[in-house]
Amino acid sequence: MSALDFAWVALLVLVLQPIIARRFSEARRRTAISAIERRRRSRLILLVHRQETVRFFGIPVLRYIDLADAESVARAIELTSPETPIDIVLHTPGGLLIASVQIARALRRHNGKVTVFVPHYAMSGGTLIALAADEIVMSPNAMLGAVDPQVDGMPASSLLKVVADKPIADIDDGTLILADMGRKAIDEIAREVQALLPDATPAETAAQIARTLTEGRWTHDYGLSASEVTEIGLSVTQEMPREVMALMNLYQQPFRRMPGVEFSPYRRDPISGASKR
Repeated sequence: MSALDFAWVALLVLVLQPIIARRFSEARRRTAISAIERRRRSRLILLVHRQETVRFFGIPVLRYIDLADAESVARAIELTSPETPIDIVLHTPGGLLIASVQIARALRRHNGKVTVFVPHYAMSGGTLIALAADEIVMSPNAMLGAVDPQVDGMPASSLLKVVADKPIADIDDGTLILADMGRKAIDEIAREVQALLPDATPAETAAQIARTLTEGRWTHDYGLSASEVTEIGLSVTQEMPREVMALMNLYQQPFRRMPGVEFSPYRRDPISGASKR
C-alpha cells in the first residue's frame, strides 16, 4: 500500500469513526430500553437533554423541551395501548411551557400507570411533566424545580412585587403590562398544576402545592431535593432502578478535549480497596 493509499484509508476511518460510534451507542441504548420494557412490562420513554456543552462555530447550542419533543412523546403515547404502564425518564433543564404542558396533559390522560424517573434533575417544565405522573421516583441526589412562570425573561412573581412595593406613578407602562401578564401567567400555571395532580389529591392540598411551586418562593433554578419535594406535599420515592441509572451512562455529554471529571468506573471496596464490577 502506497503512502497515498494509506492516507486515504486513514481519512476514511476518521470520517466514518464518529458515525460508527454513534450507531453503536444507539444500538446499545435500544437494547437497554427493550430490556427495561420487558422487565417492567411497560413503555419506556426518555426525555434526555445532555447537550449543555455543545458548541457550534464557538456558539453554545443548548437543548430544552421543545415542540418536536412534545410531538414525539405524544406519538409514543398514542402507540401505547391504553392500559400499558408508561415509564418516562426525565433529564432536562426545562423548556417551552406549551411543549411541557402538552406532554404533561398527554401523560395525565393515559389510563395505565405513569411513572416518572428523575436520575439527576428535571427542572421547570420537566417538573411540570413529573407532576402528571402517578409515581415520581428520584435518585438520592436528584432535583426538581419550581414552575413559576417567567415573563420577558423575568420572574412573574418579582414583577408583581415591584408593582406592589412602588407607587404606581413611579412605574412605567411597560413594567405594568409585564406585571399584568405575570399575574395571568401565575394563575394559569397554578390551575395547570392542580389539574395535573392525581385525582386522589385533596383540593386544598392541590391548591397549596400549586401556590408553593408558582409563587416565586425560590429562584427559578433552585433545585428541590426529594425531602423538600415531600415537604411540599408531593409523593416521591427514591427506589431508583439500577438499570435506569445505568441507561443514563449511554447518554454521554458530547466530547470535550479535557474531561472535567474522571474516575474509575468500578465499585471500590472501602476496606481492601479492591475493585469490583
